Amino acid sequence: MPTALSSTSAFWRPVADTRALLRFRLGTVRRPRVLRVALLAMGLLTAAAAVVPAFIAGAHDSERAFRVALILPTAMAAFLFLTVVSGIASGGGRELISRDQAVAYPVSPATDHLGALLMAPLNIAWLLQAWALLGATAYALGPGFLWKIEPVVVLWLLTATSFGQVLAWTAETIRRGPFGIWIMRGLLVAVASAALLVQLTGHVGDVLDRVPTQWMFTHGLTFDLQWIEVVALLAALTTACTVAGAWPARWASLRMPHDEQKIESGLREARPDPKFGWLGMVRLDRASVWRSVPIRRGMTVLAVGPGVVALFGDLTWPSMTILPGLVASGGALLFGVNVWCLDGRGGLWRENLPISPRTGFWVRALVVGEFLGFAALVTIALASIRAGIPDAEEAMAMACTVVVVLVQVVGAAMRWSGRNPYPSDLRSARATPAPPVVMVGYSARLALSTTLTGMLFSGLAEVPVWWFSPLMALPCVCWSLGRLFRAADRWSDPVRRSYVVTTVAA
Repeated sequence: MPTALSSTSAFWRPVADTRALLRFRLGTVRRPRVLRVALLAMGLLTAAAAVVPAFIAGAHDSERAFRVALILPTAMAAFLFLTVVSGIASGGGRELISRDQAVAYPVSPATDHLGALLMAPLNIAWLLQAWALLGATAYALGPGFLWKIEPVVVLWLLTATSFGQVLAWTAETIRRGPFGIWIMRGLLVAVASAALLVQLTGHVGDVLDRVPTQWMFTHGLTFDLQWIEVVALLAALTTACTVAGAWPARWASLRMPHDEQKIESGLREARPDPKFGWLGMVRLDRASVWRSVPIRRGMTVLAVGPGVVALFGDLTWPSMTILPGLVASGGALLFGVNVWCLDGRGGLWRENLPISPRTGFWVRALVVGEFLGFAALVTIALASIRAGIPDAEEAMAMACTVVVVLVQVVGAAMRWSGRNPYPSDLRSARATPAPPVVMVGYSARLALSTTLTGMLFSGLAEVPVWWFSPLMALPCVCWSLGRLFRAADRWSDPVRRSYVVTTVAA
């Protein structure tokens, strides 16, 4: 009797393997009840975002609702762009199971592809964009169109995610091929140049009018044969992209990542010993950050992406105060929320060095602040090209925003890193410093605090008194510094420090 897998069993095998890996990951959750509550909350928030705005005063019959309806097709296209950029930056999407854990399991590329699709919604950027799109649709069209247009929007979210995943795996295949890194850089420059040319020539409206999402949105408003065609088309595209993504995922798995290979096999000459021990630790931490593939790629996207969007959108200086918080919170999610995982197994060696634990804590906090501050300054520099020279009030408000946000985010990152450590290998381009559900919670908390801070100083930039922004920033900085000093005291506890080091070194 033949024992080879039939075509039917081979087709469904990745689905069964993905289900098994998902159960394995759920079995490792420390607090299952919290996970269930978090998933329930996400479901309720999604339902509320899709329904509640339709019953707000001014929905459907106001001038604001009309303007929102006009930009909805553009917002749908922007969501697709977000999923593509996120997938390419992460090397094909996030991992359902880490590379080190997957060594003992026969995880096929198709299973890896399906796992990355499941991980895509567990991203605060994906969730916020999806909630914003669902809420804007409900507000613009009102309860009368709710049951017709929202299914189309939900299907579009699924279609954009699956199609973006296919493009992400394709880009990763190209990147891993001969001259792949330079080809991807050339494509990035070409796309950015084309977008800048469209912006400068004033043809943005003409390009947006030709976006296919406008056709989908228009036919989604009428419940007739065309509505059925749109729904069937989106469902077919989602299914086709989900299946088709297995092929580029397999091609990418057959090639060695150039970035990771360069780091693993590179040779670096030893530099002279620093005069002070803490300078050596600063040098070590900086190398850990800048040599990590996911951190380096993420920093590029975070620093350049919002700045380019602000450049094309012609933001003013008061509106730009939201950007430092966005960049700082995103940068902290790359490694800051579990900052001690940068040491990995080397943390056991590092704790034997004759240096005070408090010194190691402040050195790590300094390196995190440098990383986030550099990314924020690049974003502001790009956004300021069209914003012009700020006046004294605007410049002071922006400077205070950067300082307050950096202290807030660094304090939160160091506090969470010492409280909830996780073993994570950040050598892989698809790695995350913490489990996906935990990352969603971290993202929401950071986004809330930094957004409120940006909104506060956006209003202060309009106040015609330059010293008012520093006056309001002083208590915020003192509060965050106090929490940071308490986190340093907890790190000095040898029991707590041993728990963190043994966890991240596992």
